[in-house]
Amino acid sequence: MKFAVRFYTKTGNTKKLAQAVAGALGVEALPISEPVSETVDVLFLGNSYYAFDIDQEVKAFINSLDNGKVGKIVSFGSAAMLNSTYKKVKAQADKVGIPMDQREFHCKGEFKFFNKGRPNDADLKAAADFARQFVG
Repeated sequence: MKFAVRFYTKTGNTKKLAQAVAGALGVEALPISEPVSETVDVLFLGNSYYAFDIDQEVKAFINSLDNGKVGKIVSFGSAAMLNSTYKKVKAQADKVGIPMDQREFHCKGEFKFFNKGRPNDADLKAAADFARQFVG
């Protein structure tokens, strides 16, 4: 299987998770400003909630994906308050005809005085372990 990891972050939390996921898969974690130009079986997409939605840049990135090049999307991320971004990412992925894997990884992320030190080492290990489930 061929994997790619892309992420969007404002605080650096999702970048840490992306690096853990990518390390487990043996690929490089790249920001969403880097297009997915190669054909991949699984695109791991790191994102978070900002003002109760995924960022417009994440939406634009998903809209730019070629459904002939991306087999499916796996969502991962962190947030201080809200949990899963799955439904928001899936709504965008559905528009471009790319299926979502039902599995996702999410953990708490530090924001201002919430969740100090998160994602922590245990979170990063859990993210890597999650990614290894996809290596066949």
